[in-house]
Amino acid sequence: MTRTRTSSADPRAVALDLLDAVLAGKRLLDEALETEKRLAPMSDRDRGFTRLLVATTLRRLGQLDDVVARCLDRPVAGKAQRVHDIMRLGACQLLFLKTPAHAAISTSVDLVKGSKLAGFAKLINAVLRRIDREGRDWLPGQDAGRLNSPAWMWRSWAAAYGEATAQAIAAAHLVEAPVDITVAGDPAAWTERLAATLLPTGSLRRPGGGDVTLLPGFSDGLWWVQDMAAAIPARLLGKVDGLTVADLCAAPGGKALQLAAAGARVTAVDRSAKRLVRFRQNLKRLNLDATIVEADAAAWSPAQPFDSVLLDAPCTATGTLRRHPDGLWLKGPGDVAYLADQQRALLDNALAMLKPGGILVYCVCSLEPEEGPAQIARLLEAGAPVVRVPVTAAELGGLDEAITADGDVRTLPCHLAEQGGMDAFFVARLRRTC
Repeated sequence: MTRTRTSSADPRAVALDLLDAVLAGKRLLDEALETEKRLAPMSDRDRGFTRLLVATTLRRLGQLDDVVARCLDRPVAGKAQRVHDIMRLGACQLLFLKTPAHAAISTSVDLVKGSKLAGFAKLINAVLRRIDREGRDWLPGQDAGRLNSPAWMWRSWAAAYGEATAQAIAAAHLVEAPVDITVAGDPAAWTERLAATLLPTGSLRRPGGGDVTLLPGFSDGLWWVQDMAAAIPARLLGKVDGLTVADLCAAPGGKALQLAAAGARVTAVDRSAKRLVRFRQNLKRLNLDATIVEADAAAWSPAQPFDSVLLDAPCTATGTLRRHPDGLWLKGPGDVAYLADQQRALLDNALAMLKPGGILVYCVCSLEPEEGPAQIARLLEAGAPVVRVPVTAAELGGLDEAITADGDVRTLPCHLAEQGGMDAFFVARLRRTC
């Protein structure tokens, strides 16, 4: 990678390196942000702009590439991929972030000055000036849903949900997700204090942006951030006060916190020591208790079976692309097959650690059928000692569109779109018969 010689704290230079880390280095954006030391000395405004620029470029990558391609006689040579990334970032500022043209263009050109790529300065300037003149007129003619979605994802969504819903899903991914909050007590009592809206499922919602740690009640451990869809699975276990509950693949722990706050005796199992650190911090902040086990939930065996088990299985996370647009370009169809095998093993072991009559809730934050309904169908067809316990719309605050014909839950990013949407989850509830 050829780093530019602009100031180390320049937001656009940092954004360029972060984009390279995701697209070429195949790193998660959140991970790249956490380890990027040049962000620390920046002002809050510059730090926020850097993240917004990278995230928006990833959300709109297909559209940006289409626009840039219209301005080139031939693609930029492979060794100059960084030049292509600079044009992507410049076009993003011009078309989607409303950055003044002179700033977007001149700062983009500055990114190659004094470097081995300085010879591309005129090309970058010419491409971005044309995009500034004509690019906005090209946007209405683009099929944004298809362009901004990898072909394999689009085919999967169109086959599973239909073309119209696939378009609605892709449209939802273009909007920055709001902040949802789960309250340990009565959520309605917090709506005014947090300037939030009470959602049908019991979560609170605030607009995105800002430092949530400065809000009332955070330091006192009275609530935590959790998407409204992610809060549904734990609630489907019903009254858990006094019951033993295993939360498998638990970190970073939002569902385990819900269960502990509801009075359950929680055993949280996860194999990631790093992710469990954050869970321990949240337990301490919220003054809640749970037994933590660092182990592979597909192989771990408890001394005694549990009253209930919640399995939030590892998945492609295609249901969280509103929050993590890097996932659009880091996942492939091979990941679906690989993770489906892991989910199968986890589901079988989750059932083995459940008491007869106990409830098992299985969930994934994925849009892919192989990771959701196919896993439950496989379990039932194999003759496992379980029966489905259908979920009712009343349990979801009347969210009828999220209930499937089988009585499972299938939320989509475009559900409650007028209120900001939600993450995509598949959730099934089963009872062990013997």
